[in-house]
Amino acid sequence: MSTPAVVAAAAVGVAAAAAAARLVPPTPRLAPRVRPYTLAARSGFGGPAGTARGPATPVGTLRRLFGPPLLALARRLGRLVESRSDEALRTRLRHAGQPEVTPEEHRLRLLAAAVGLGALGLGAGLTLLHGAIGGLLLAACGSLAGAARARGRLDRAVAERRERMRAELYTVNQLLALHVRTGAGAVQAARRLVDRGRGAVVEELDEVLNWIRSGMGEAEAFRRAAERTAEPGAARTYRLLAAGAERGVDLAASLLSLSGDLRDARREDLRRSATRRRAAMLVPTIAVLAPIMLLFVAAPIPSLVFGFR
Repeated sequence: MSTPAVVAAAAVGVAAAAAAARLVPPTPRLAPRVRPYTLAARSGFGGPAGTARGPATPVGTLRRLFGPPLLALARRLGRLVESRSDEALRTRLRHAGQPEVTPEEHRLRLLAAAVGLGALGLGAGLTLLHGAIGGLLLAACGSLAGAARARGRLDRAVAERRERMRAELYTVNQLLALHVRTGAGAVQAARRLVDRGRGAVVEELDEVLNWIRSGMGEAEAFRRAAERTAEPGAARTYRLLAAGAERGVDLAASLLSLSGDLRDARREDLRRSATRRRAAMLVPTIAVLAPIMLLFVAAPIPSLVFGFR
């Protein structure tokens, strides 16, 4: 059987299955209907009671048949695109301010970006180059570019969040020192700041307070936040708060001193950035004016050497 006949037969089969699924909808599952009556018995035997849910949305036949293998294939391909471990990806996503995104979802996003640009490159190659080899080369380049673009988007999110935290730390340390001077402890000062403030550092302090409310020790919670944060300045602040909660050091003076150090470091970073940008601004000026100046200098050379007028 030839290839067109196989493709036509497969298309007819898919169309027939879709029509059958539309005409004869799948039978609703019995589990959502029985679950409310089993909650009491399950809790009586010591198991988790769970929550009563509404009736589940019927899943189509094609999705039930082809969904799991396609999802498993996508996960395997996603691990090829992003080979870092789940823990490393989870840490990276947390540093980017996206803790709700799982490593599997991030890999699927990378795969979707790679497949999308790869398909675009394949179509462009077949249309413009009129050859399979050129199309495959453009598809490979598009896939690499799509994966690199998605990975670079995550790196930019991490860098932007670190910069935002670096800008917030001076004010955060000043406010913490103010609350400590009024008689509050490290945890009380953090709680007051979380109740009234917003920002990346405030979100991490809110997470610390949640750990403390769940039973973790105060010093241990601050040390854990210092290990998990992406900004070294924030890690120094959390270690200082852990020392204040554990040993009762002069927290206000230490926070003010740390705030001054962070302000000086940020001023130095801004000075370096301004120097780099000033040098970058000279590049187009030199690139435009240098050839014109060379032409003006070289224009009289023929008349001086050969006597032309």
